[in-house]
Amino acid sequence: MTNNLFISYDLYTPGQNYEKVIAAIQALGNWAKVHKSFWFVKSSLSASDAATRVWAVMDSNDSLIVIDATNNLAAWHNLDSKVSQFIKDNWLK
Repeated sequence: MTNNLFISYDLYTPGQNYEKVIAAIQALGNWAKVHKSFWFVKSSLSASDAATRVWAVMDSNDSLIVIDATNNLAAWHNLDSKVSQFIKDNWLK
């Protein structure tokens, strides 16, 4: 089964290596670049597994969210704590 993943990221440190992040996203499956830092990927990976792979090439001060529109799941790294809590509190309501 394949999943419809939406991936959004922000790289905060000047001189970031966008190429590594883009390559990691493209390696997840068939993809389309929707906006500069927002992608759609058709992938066999879960949101959590995809987030882990992309996060591996990012810096700890960057931020990332992967939304699995097929299974209504999401995974993220380093989102603002208020945003993270809001998502947790409201995702399934």
